[in-house]
Amino acid sequence: MTATSHSLARGGVRRSDEVDGVVVLTLDRPPANALSNALVRELATTFDALASSPYAPAVVLTGAANRFFTAGGDIKEAIGYDAESMVERMMLFHGLLNALENYPRPLVCAVNGWCVGGGIEMTLFADAVYAATDARFVFPEVNHGMLPAVKGIARARRVVGDRAARRLLLSGEIVDAMVAESLGLVDQVVAGDDLLATATAYARAAAAKPPAVFKALKQALHGADGWPPEKQLCMTLRDARTVFDDPAARLAREVWNG
Repeated sequence: MTATSHSLARGGVRRSDEVDGVVVLTLDRPPANALSNALVRELATTFDALASSPYAPAVVLTGAANRFFTAGGDIKEAIGYDAESMVERMMLFHGLLNALENYPRPLVCAVNGWCVGGGIEMTLFADAVYAATDARFVFPEVNHGMLPAVKGIARARRVVGDRAARRLLLSGEIVDAMVAESLGLVDQVVAGDDLLATATAYARAAAAKPPAVFKALKQALHGADGWPPEKQLCMTLRDARTVFDDPAARLAREVWNG
């Protein structure tokens, strides 16, 4: 696929022109595509705007360069937050996960390099995930005094199963692309040079299917998740307040930030 990319805003998302019903969104916030509040807000706004169109395209989401899909939540931005600031941040991220979950058209993630924390949560709401052979996946929050969104935790348990979700979330273990594929985080591992083309080919094929059917199937697939979004958000915000008032968790964040 050949398309001209252009920047939407300062948050760090590049959007290609639509080709064959597919738009590529590229996280481009050097050096690691960390998920700042601005980037999370821009992503959510972009998906909501695309979804509102009667001719919403399929979307391929990837990272700029090759080292990072995304480093996850921007801990440098959050290091000075109080609990209420973190609550606002988690509300933004919960909204992004809702936007991804509710996107009515095909959503494909092309994971190049590191996929950390919130980045994994984002991929869990994609219809297909392709990873480069050198991709790495980790939920580091247990070691860094942070928490994923409860919506993301619930989705991880549903996608990979209880045992694998516990393994990933409670240990902070780093897994490579092949292990991620065996766990069900990834649909297919491909050579880095073929990653975007492979993901785009899937998106193009999926975009060609009847939009109303695709949307209905997605809604049915997502509707069986355990808690309703309101309860997930309530738990996310409650736990965010607890963790960001906890001295030990704050110390872990400061030590990790070095």
